[in-house]
Amino acid sequence: MNVLVLNAGSATVKFQVVVTDADRIAADQDAKLLRGQIERIGGEAVITVRGADGVNRKRTAQLRDMRSAVEWLVGFITDPESGTGLSSRAELQAVGHRVVHGGEQFRRSSLIDEAVLRGIEENVELAPLHNPHNLRGIDAARAALGSGVPQVAVFDTAFHQTLPEHAYLYAIPYPLYRRHKIRRYGFHGTSHRSIAYRFRKLTGRERADVRIVTLHLGNGCSACAIRAGESIDTSMGFTPLEGLVMGTRAGDIDAALLDYIAAKEGLSLTQVEALLNTQSGLLGLSGLTNDMRDLLLEAREMQDRRARLAIEIFCYRVRKYVGSYLAVLGGADAVVFAGGIGENAPEVRARIAEGLAWAGLHLDEAANARMVGGHEGCISTPASTLQAWVVPTDEELLIARDTYRVVTGITAPG
Repeated sequence: MNVLVLNAGSATVKFQVVVTDADRIAADQDAKLLRGQIERIGGEAVITVRGADGVNRKRTAQLRDMRSAVEWLVGFITDPESGTGLSSRAELQAVGHRVVHGGEQFRRSSLIDEAVLRGIEENVELAPLHNPHNLRGIDAARAALGSGVPQVAVFDTAFHQTLPEHAYLYAIPYPLYRRHKIRRYGFHGTSHRSIAYRFRKLTGRERADVRIVTLHLGNGCSACAIRAGESIDTSMGFTPLEGLVMGTRAGDIDAALLDYIAAKEGLSLTQVEALLNTQSGLLGLSGLTNDMRDLLLEAREMQDRRARLAIEIFCYRVRKYVGSYLAVLGGADAVVFAGGIGENAPEVRARIAEGLAWAGLHLDEAANARMVGGHEGCISTPASTLQAWVVPTDEELLIARDTYRVVTGITAPG
């Protein structure tokens, strides 16, 4: 099955074309024909595409809205210049969409019909910055390919619907949960699920036998405790703001700070929330950047104190969550690093692991240094009773596989 994967944002859309079926999934031989993103939709859009040769190519086009962007994309995919080998729109057999919030309604990926669309709309209040754009992506795909091409919604929150009540409820008056569904939802679920599946494939373990802590560390960061393939706790909460220190998000803070900052700085609560989401985290601590690569360079070459402090707080918060999730799981097989930082920053992984020797984790320095740029494998010593792994996340591949499973009704691993 040829699947178009779309991740639609406010002025961007990331995409991938994947060929998958039950045999390809079982053999891990799904074919990725094309991937890339369209940015600055609404004017002179910048388009980056990468074909099977792995080379990034850039171009521009006037794209006024999401519909025109997806229309351009479908036209390009079926053009010989794209290198996909697809010559007509009819060869795109399904579309898989990343949808950020499925609330409590959606526990698994779903074939998009009118009822599913209403469900996504009902959760706009929970994800006002994401779900409306996801809906526009669905509308654009339908306009470009017709209503006869099946579309599937893959929800970020669905993986975390296995959290027990004691993990997802906040200690606030219970009627607030009943009336307004205020609870921990968790995010990055597609990524954590992808990492857990790939770890099982690499280690040859059965789903029921795995206990791991997965770390999705990028501009957005989250930790997840996974037992027998299910999420039992995760660091992001009602919104993606809670949990680890991130690129521009503060992570865990005292809730009373919102009113305090508002009063002291003369800001509205909405402005304080924006400050905590867009001006905090690594950016706020360092005063320089939200890019971990630049912070590591500044700390190493310029001895910048605040850059060092931002890195130290980032690593401390991750280590703190790992320790708490080891307690939740009653011990674990491994800590698994993924995401832009987790996959490409050996120094950050080493700093996080430094405080986990008590749990039996000891990094192999040479293996840790090698594991960058898409490489995967174990980075702990053979004597470690708690292993450390690097496993690149592949959310788009999982979305494509889920799309195949939902459309065909065929159960396949992954």
